[in-house]
Amino acid sequence: MEWEVVIGLEVHAQLGTQSKIFSAASTEFGAPPNTQACAVDLGYPGVLPVFNGEAARMAIKFGLAVNATIAHRSVFARKNYFYPDLPKGYQISQYELPIVQGGKMDITLEDGTGKTIGITRAHLEEDAGKSLHEDFHGMTGVDLNRAGTPLLEIVSEPDMRSAAEAVAYLKKIRTLVQYLEICDGNMQEGSLRCDANVSVRPAGQQELGTRSELKNLNSFRFIEKAILHEVERQIDVIESGGTVVQETRLYDSDRDETRSMRSKEEANDYRYFPDPDLLPLVLDQDMIDDVRATLPELPAARHQRFVGDFGLSGYDAEVLTSSREMADYFENVVAGVGGEAKLAANWVMGDLSGVLNRENLSISESRIDAEMLAGMLRRVADNTISGKIAKQVFEAMWSGEGDADTIIETRGLKQITDAGAIAGIIDEIIAANPRQLEQYRSGKERLFGFFVGQVMKATDGKANPQQVNELLKKKLS
Repeated sequence: MEWEVVIGLEVHAQLGTQSKIFSAASTEFGAPPNTQACAVDLGYPGVLPVFNGEAARMAIKFGLAVNATIAHRSVFARKNYFYPDLPKGYQISQYELPIVQGGKMDITLEDGTGKTIGITRAHLEEDAGKSLHEDFHGMTGVDLNRAGTPLLEIVSEPDMRSAAEAVAYLKKIRTLVQYLEICDGNMQEGSLRCDANVSVRPAGQQELGTRSELKNLNSFRFIEKAILHEVERQIDVIESGGTVVQETRLYDSDRDETRSMRSKEEANDYRYFPDPDLLPLVLDQDMIDDVRATLPELPAARHQRFVGDFGLSGYDAEVLTSSREMADYFENVVAGVGGEAKLAANWVMGDLSGVLNRENLSISESRIDAEMLAGMLRRVADNTISGKIAKQVFEAMWSGEGDADTIIETRGLKQITDAGAIAGIIDEIIAANPRQLEQYRSGKERLFGFFVGQVMKATDGKANPQQVNELLKKKLS
C-alpha cells in the first residue's frame, strides 16, 4: 500500500525579553540552578502574576510578519497538569482566544520547489522548569530558572508531507524570529524547540490517521531522523495488523528510535479555564500599528532585493538571507568592495562559511569581520592578488596576521601583471619543453594546461592567470 505522511509542528520560541512573562526574574541563560526563580515563578501562596508587555509586542511582530490576524482581545488560561518542574501545578497559557490567529509561511525545498504552510495560531505562555537526570543517580534534579520564561508557541496546520518539508518549515520559522529579534533561535540552549505531530494514512484518503507527538526536538537533524523513524514505525504497526495509539513519544538519538512517554492528552484533560489572576489582554490598533512600524526588512523581501539589486541567483540569495547576521555581513562586504556582489557572495558562502562550520562558529564570532574580507576582495578585484593567492591571505587573516594589505606586503604576494615579464617567463618555459610544444601544435590541446601550470609554478603562483592564458595562446599558436 502507498502511504501519505501528515505532519504538523508546534514550535516553542523563547522570547528575548529581559524578564519573565509574569515576574521580574531574569531570563539570562546559564545561571546556576534555581538562582533566577522568584516567588511568582515558584507559585508561592499569595503572589500575583503581572504581565510583561514586551512579550505581547514580540508576539504581534511575529503575527504581522506571517500575515496573521492580531486579536484585539486575548485571554490567559490555566492549563492544569502535574510535572515535577511545574511548581504551581498548572501552566499559564492561551487556549480559546490566542493573540495570533491564522497566518502562513512559504518554504523552499532543496530541489527549488516551493510550498505554503498554514499557521493555525501562535499563543503566549510561560515555560516550565527543567528536570535534570544525567548528573543524578536514582534521582532527578529540578532547575526552575526557566520557569516563567515567555514562550510563543507557533502551531502549524498539518500541511507538511515529509520530514524534509518539516525541516524546511522549521528553518524558515527560525530565520524569521531571528530577523524579528524576538528569539535568538539557539536550539542547543533550548531557545527554539519543536514538537512534531506525525501520522500516516493511505494515499488518497482524506481522513487523518492517528497521530503521535514527538516531544522536545532541538536540532534539525534530530527532527528529520525522528520523523523518518516514526513514519516507518507507524507503517510497520498498521501493516502488521496493529493499531497506532495516540500518544506522546520521545526520540532517542543514541538508538535512533522513538519510545512511548505517555498517552496523549486531549484538551479537556488539561481542564482549561481563564486564569482568575489575569485580566484579558486588550490591544488597541494604535499599539499594533506602532509595532508594525518597527518591523525590519523580512527575509522574503531581502531575498527579492538580493536577486534584483545584486543579480544573485535564487539559490545564492536563499543561502545569504538564511540568517539576518549573514545577510548583514554580506551587504557590508558588498559595500566595502564597491558592489562586487557575486565575488562577495562566493567568498561568504564558500571559504568563510567553510571555516566557520569547521570551527563550529556563528558568523558573529568570525575572526574576519566584513571590513577585513572586503579589504581582501578589493585586492582581488584590482588584480593585486589572484583568487588562488587570496586563499593564502584569507588563512593568514584568520590566523591573526593582520589585514589583507599588511599580509600581501609582508609575504610579498603581489600578483605579477607586467606583460613583458610574464612573456619572458613563457619564452623560457616553451624553450625548456620542446617535446610538449611539438605535441601541442600537433593537436594535443590538453597540454595547454601543462604550460599554464609551468608558468604559475615558475612565478610561485603570482602571475596574473588571465594574462598568462592570453599570452600563452599567442605564443603557442
